Amino acid sequence: MSKDQKKNLTEENSERREILKALATIPVLGLFFVNLWEKYRRDAIKKSNILKDLVSEKTVPNVIRNVSNSRHLNIGIIGYGGRGGHLVRGAGFATNGWIDYATKAQKENKLHKALATFMSQEDLNCSLVGACDLFDVNLELALDASKNETRPGGKPKNIAKRYKDYRDLLADDDIDAVIIATPDHWHSRIVIDAAKAGKHVYCEKGLTRTFDEAIDVYDTVKKTGITFQLGHQNRQVEANEQARQIIEQGLLGPINLVELTTNRNSSWGAWVWNIHEKANEKTIDWAMFQKPAPNKIPFGEEALKRFFRWRCWYDYGTGLSGDLLSHDFDTINQIMNIGIPKYASSTGGIYFYKDGRDVPDVWNATFEYPDKDLTLLYSATLSSNNPRGNRIMGHDATMRMGGQSGGGSIHGFIVTADNESTKYRDRIKNGIINTKYPMYSYSPGSKQIDGVTSATSQYFASKGLLYTYRDGKRVDPTHLHIKDWLDSIRSGGTPRCNIEVALHEAVACHMATESYLQGRRIEWDPINRKLV
Repeated sequence: MSKDQKKNLTEENSERREILKALATIPVLGLFFVNLWEKYRRDAIKKSNILKDLVSEKTVPNVIRNVSNSRHLNIGIIGYGGRGGHLVRGAGFATNGWIDYATKAQKENKLHKALATFMSQEDLNCSLVGACDLFDVNLELALDASKNETRPGGKPKNIAKRYKDYRDLLADDDIDAVIIATPDHWHSRIVIDAAKAGKHVYCEKGLTRTFDEAIDVYDTVKKTGITFQLGHQNRQVEANEQARQIIEQGLLGPINLVELTTNRNSSWGAWVWNIHEKANEKTIDWAMFQKPAPNKIPFGEEALKRFFRWRCWYDYGTGLSGDLLSHDFDTINQIMNIGIPKYASSTGGIYFYKDGRDVPDVWNATFEYPDKDLTLLYSATLSSNNPRGNRIMGHDATMRMGGQSGGGSIHGFIVTADNESTKYRDRIKNGIINTKYPMYSYSPGSKQIDGVTSATSQYFASKGLLYTYRDGKRVDPTHLHIKDWLDSIRSGGTPRCNIEVALHEAVACHMATESYLQGRRIEWDPINRKLV
C-alpha cells in the first residue's frame, strides 16, 4: 500500500470514529448512514486513485472568438436544399415554415428544443443578401428565410436578391462571403470562382467530387488568401476537444488501431429522398445541374431521381466516403491529428438498394499510416441499424466514442482499461481499476436525441452533428461553425476546418473511393501530390 493510500485510510478511520460517536444513540439508523457514508467515501478514494497522476483535466477552450458584434457581413447562399437550410439557420435565418414546425413541435413535446436552441443563438451580425438555387421552390425558401423577423437578431437589416446563376451572385460587390451547399459535383467550380471573385467561402463537405479538383481548390484558396471553412461542424463538438486532451496525456497508451462505423437501415438514410411534387422541367434547371457531371442524360423521370437523390451516383457525389466517412475521419483527425494516410484500400458493393445507383450500400475501407504505426478501419452498411460505435484502441485502454449510449460524440466517450495493460498492471492487480467498467467517462449533455424524425436526422444527431454543449447549454454546432468562419473573416484568423484540414479529409476520402473504383490499393505521393 502506498503512502497516499495509507494516509487516506487513516483519515477515513478517524472520521468514521467521530461519526460513530455522534450516532451511538441511534444504533440502527446510525449504522445505516455510516455504512452508506463509508461506501461513498471508498468510491471517492478509489476514483481518485484510478486516475491519480494519469489525467490532468482541462477546461475545453473557448474555440469561438466573441467578435460577432464587429463589422457587419453580407452573405449569399448557393444551394438551398436540406443542408443549405440548416447552414442558413446556423447563421440566424429560418423560414416561416420551419418556425411554424418547430413551434408546434415544442408545444406537443417539451423535449423538442429546436426552436429554443435557434432563438438562443448569438446574433452573428450578418445579412443573407443573395440566394441561388436551380430549383424554384428552394430559391423561394431561401428568400423567405432572409426576411423572416423571427430570429436571434430580430428584424434583418437586408433581404436576399434572387439569382438563378451563381456567377451573377458572385459578381455582386455587396456580398462579402458565400455558403456553398450544392451537390458535390459543383463544389470545385463554385469555390474556385468565388475565391477568384474575392468572396470568403464556407463549403459543405465533401470538398470536391474528384481528387484533381481537391488539389485545384486547395491551390486557389491558398493563392487568393480568402477565409475558407469546410462544413465539418464536429470541429465544434465539445467532447472531441476533451478526447484530444485525454489522448495527448497518454491515457490509452500506444494507439495502433482506430475503428469507425456507419449503420443505417431506411430508404431515407440511403438517400432515397422524395421527389418534390412541384418538380418539373420548368421549375428545375436540369441542363445547368448536370453541366459539370461526366455523363449527361435528358430530362425525365431518371433525371428527377438524380436531382433529388444525387448522392446515389458518382456523377454528382462522393459516395459513402465523402458523405459519411468524411465526418468520422475529420473527428479522428481533430482528436489525433492523423493527416493523410500513406495507403488506402476499399471493397464493397450494391447489395440491398437495387435502384439504379452506382454508389455501394455496403462499403469497407482501410487506411494505413506506417509512419504512425496505425491502421484506421471504416465499415458501413445502409441495411442494418445495429450500432457498432467508434473505437480508438490503445495498448493500455480503449476509448469508445459515444459514451455508455454507444451513440456519437454528442454523448461524450468512455475509456476502459485493457486486461493486459502494462501501464495499469498494478492498479488492475490491486483492484483499483476494474477492466469491466470505465476508468474515465465524459458526458457533456443529455443522452436524448430530441426533435428529430428522419433516419438521417437521427444518424447525425447520434454523431453529435446536430447539437453540442457549452457550459451545460445545448448549442447547434453548425451555428458555432458558421460563427467561427465569420469571426475569422473579421479578425483575419484561421477557422478550425480550414483549407489545410479540408485537404486531409478530401485526399483520404478520394483515395478510398479510387481504390473501390479501380479495384486496387491507392498510395499517396506527398511530394508530387498525386495518387499512385
